[in-house]
Amino acid sequence: MDSLNHHTSAPTKSKLAKTFQKVIHLRTATRTLSNNGFCSLLPHDHKPKRHPKHESRCFDNKDADGDESAVSRKNRAAMEAFVAKLFATISAVKAAYAELQMAQFPYDSEAIQSADEAVVNELKSLSELKQSFVKKHIDSSPPHVTFLLAEIQEQQSSMKMYEIAVKKLQSELETKENDVSKLEIELNETVANNKSLEKRLTSSGQFSVLDSVKLSDANPSNFNVVLHYALRSVRCFVKLMIREMESSNWDIEAAAKAIEPELMFRKADHRCFAFESFVCREMFDGFNSHDFLLKNESNESIPSRFVFVERFKKLKGVNPVHFLKCNRDSAFGKFTRMKYLRLVHPKMETSFSGNLSQRKMINSGEFPGTAFFAAFAEMAKRVWLLHCFAFSFDHQEVNIFKVRKNCRFSEVYMESATEDVFAAADDVDGGFRVAFTVVPGFKIGKTVLQSLVYLLPAATPASVSDCVVVVQRQ
Repeated sequence: MDSLNHHTSAPTKSKLAKTFQKVIHLRTATRTLSNNGFCSLLPHDHKPKRHPKHESRCFDNKDADGDESAVSRKNRAAMEAFVAKLFATISAVKAAYAELQMAQFPYDSEAIQSADEAVVNELKSLSELKQSFVKKHIDSSPPHVTFLLAEIQEQQSSMKMYEIAVKKLQSELETKENDVSKLEIELNETVANNKSLEKRLTSSGQFSVLDSVKLSDANPSNFNVVLHYALRSVRCFVKLMIREMESSNWDIEAAAKAIEPELMFRKADHRCFAFESFVCREMFDGFNSHDFLLKNESNESIPSRFVFVERFKKLKGVNPVHFLKCNRDSAFGKFTRMKYLRLVHPKMETSFSGNLSQRKMINSGEFPGTAFFAAFAEMAKRVWLLHCFAFSFDHQEVNIFKVRKNCRFSEVYMESATEDVFAAADDVDGGFRVAFTVVPGFKIGKTVLQSLVYLLPAATPASVSDCVVVVQRQ
């Protein structure tokens, strides 16, 4: 039994010893190989090892690519800096040329010479840039420095352009101011001349239009001249009256409605025709009578035409207010007094002046010196002169006429106060009707001086009547 056990354990020990020796020998061999610098393929590592030559080639390619990109970036930066410098130089050329133009108007020889030299220098710089680009010498200085210098040059050129623009605007401003000064002088001279003419028209003695009228050869043409002379003063007085109404806070529309209650004006500024119609109606009332229907003179016989000629000559060149104060009881004084009291209502005078002092003075035989009365007296004078001229005709009779309301428009007897009414002529089927007479017409023998009327489109032809002219005979 003991021998059997001994025999069995001996082989086992010998196998363990052999295995241990193999392991010791394998570790020793592995250490020896690694120390000699060889790389052995181990069973657990599946990644292939690169050859040292291959690794060196990879590193060389990376360095080469890096060098090429650096050179490309450097060239691109140099080109961008060159372009910036080019544009800055072009701006400098523009600024120098603008200075050259500015120096010519007004002419300045020293400034022209300086600007010319600047233009030449900038063109030389531009030429040098061209040569540098052709020879590919564009990286003479660091790009960032070139960029900064180009930006500075660009800003300097912009400042020069702004300065030139400011100088040009200042020069234009001075020119405009000189023109304004000249125009102001001309305006003042024109205003002075107008005042002088107005003074001659309203106050002083001579008036060229009336001087050209020959009383010895009275005819319709001369009568038309005196008529328009009178109507100008009527319109001046109407404008003054409307201004006084507006200053006194009158309702202009309501005042116009009081004159023409059933009328709707096409435009607001047409209301002045209602006031002109009212003034003409009052001032020309009694025109066909030799004495203008004045009291205490209606029973007298008709004076000869020479009496009216003398009245015309005596009054045409004088200040009407001054004449009235010196000739209170004259026929013209009575005419002015009667027309003022009829035309200017007491309420109107109170609202204009705050009292009735002018009315009281006129009733007592005196005449005020206010601007309002002066305008009225000038109008009265011209209407009186027209009346005198009408009765100075030798062989022709002068009659005044007006057109009835709603009559059909006739170009023979009428003239429209507004031209815009005919603009819608194509859309009007019934023609035009007379709303009211603004200025009466006149018949001198067979000659007709048209009446000025305010027209409205007629709704239908049946809504208008035939032309009816009412003639007031002497």
